[in-house]
Order: sequence, then structure tokens, then C-alpha cells
Amino acid sequence: MLRTTISIAISLAAGLQLSGQVQTEVPAPVAGAKPVTVEHIKIHGTALEGNLEGNAVDRDVIVFLPPSYSSEHSRRYPVIYALHGYSIGAEQWTHEIHVPQTIQGAFAQGAQEMIVVLPDSKTVHNGSMYSSSVTTGDFEKFIAHDVVSYIDAHYRTIPDRASRGLVGHSMGGYGASRIGMKHPDVFGSLYIMSPCCLSPRPAGPTDPQTEKALLAVKNADDSAKLTFFLRAQLATAAAWSPDPVNPPLYLDLPFKDGAPRPDVLAKWTANSPLAFLDQYVDNLRQYRAIAIDVGDQDGLRGDTVKLHEAMDKYHIGNRFEVYSGTHTSRVADRFQNHVMPFFSETLAAK
Repeated sequence: MLRTTISIAISLAAGLQLSGQVQTEVPAPVAGAKPVTVEHIKIHGTALEGNLEGNAVDRDVIVFLPPSYSSEHSRRYPVIYALHGYSIGAEQWTHEIHVPQTIQGAFAQGAQEMIVVLPDSKTVHNGSMYSSSVTTGDFEKFIAHDVVSYIDAHYRTIPDRASRGLVGHSMGGYGASRIGMKHPDVFGSLYIMSPCCLSPRPAGPTDPQTEKALLAVKNADDSAKLTFFLRAQLATAAAWSPDPVNPPLYLDLPFKDGAPRPDVLAKWTANSPLAFLDQYVDNLRQYRAIAIDVGDQDGLRGDTVKLHEAMDKYHIGNRFEVYSGTHTSRVADRFQNHVMPFFSETLAAK
């Protein structure tokens, strides 16, 4: 096993097979479920302009419109923004949470009709971390401002925080935690699924071959040849330790010549939700509702429990569940039978 300086990549991959996030049990179709309309659009990311990696500024976004949208022309709807995990984009995540079937199933079982939006946040190194970086682009602002503003301008939404929900899984769960803590003015309810990357990671021994492999990367093609773990290292460095004067990747690694770099590790710690949650207690208290869940066989269970406990310590209301499953085995079921009903209950409809 590669002995990386920091275990953030293991956090990203905990509970996964290297073949990707694909082992998902799909709930049976619900009888009588009405079809939703699926639209594939592009949204310009003003917050992503000028990013040093050359990541696309016009991003793919998938929008699911509820059954009544085409017939009830004066009706407005709450919106759920759903964030995908590392190494996959919005399109692959549609297969993992098995939409539109699970959205249709939730409506057929009584969930109020809502618009569901899946923005794509893949980057050169396979994931933005939904963070703010000159290297990757400001994906935090892209989600919280650019995407929300576009959806409100082009669809019949209820343009109010009380009618917007934010959910994410794995890296998307990290994104929901991070963006949620910083933007209670935008979103009214949060659902955090199996979040990665919550804790600061201590320095450890380095494998010289690891450092050599990362330093050899000069472009996107080189990155694509790396293992999951090494590529996740680059994605994390691009998001959390950008360096605009260090081409060609414009990032700083957390080690150099086999030794950890405390200055870079401090930047990574500063991006860990369990390290910065104390700064956003008042923000979290503004949410109408917060839910957190994780599988009992998920390698991310420990940190997810800590997130729940940190909120409890501050008396921040949150629904917490450890369910039977791995990192991905129940994600489609969770989306239909837990995420959608949660937002149906907690988002305001007019």
C-alpha cells in the first residue's frame, strides 16, 4: 500500500472499491409513479473564470422537473441541489442514486413535488472538493451563487432560502458541510450523506515513489494515469493548497524531499469541517433542519459520528442515523426514501 504523507486520499476512498462507486442497491419502482422531465443544461460559472487548471467554466448541470411542472404553469417549486462525490460527475451519479426513478418513486410515495438539480464539479484531477481556489476555480461560490442564481432565473422556483435544500454524498457530503456552514443565507435545509474529509490529517511517513509519481505529473493526461489515491492527493492540493506561482499544476504538495510541510498541512487543516465548525455555530443554527447519515460498514463512519457529536455539543438540531450498509450500497435507497422525504418535510412550499 502506498504510504502517503497524509491520509486525505484514503478518506476520499474509504469504503470504496477501486473500480469506482458502483455497488448500489436500487429500490423497486413504485407503482403509479409519474414521469419527471430531465433537462441537460450548461451553466456559466462566473466564479470559475480564470482558473489556473483550465477547468471548464461552462458546466454540465442536470435538472429534474416534477410531473406537474409542464401543466401547472403558475406553480413554483422548492429546489434540491445535490452534489456528487469524488471521481464521478453528475452524469455518473445519476446512475448511483438511480434518478429519475428514485425521484419519481419519492413523489409517488407522498413527497411534495420539487425540482432536483445535479451540478457537475469534476476537474482536471477528478474533483473540486467544492472549495475556493484560484487553481481549480471557486466551486463553493459556483454552487452557492452561480448555479442557484441561474436556476432561479430560468425555472419556476421559490427563490427563498427556506425553499432550497443542499445534499451531497462523500466529497459531495463534504461540500454540503462546507457550503452549508458558510451559506445559510442561501439554503434552508441540509442533508449530509457519508461525508469525506472532515478531520485534519496528521503528517506521516512518505514513500519516495509516491512523491516521485506526483512530481512527474505535468498535465491532465499525466493525472489521468495515476491511481485513485494519488489523483485524490492532487485534487486536494489543488483545492486547499493552491500556488499561483508554481506551474504547471499550480499547487503545493504536503511534503517535500520526504518530509512533511507544516505550512501546507496547516492550509489543509483550515479546510477541515471539524476544525472550522466552531466558527459557524450561529450559521448552522439558522437551518430549518439538518440530517446526517452514514453506513455502519463505511470507513467514513467515525468522522461522521464526530460531526454529529460536534453539532450536539453546540445544541444544533440534527437528525443522525447509522444505517446498515457500506459507503455506496444503499445510496439510491437513501435518496428516495430518506433524502427526498426529508426535504419534502423541511422545505417551504407556497
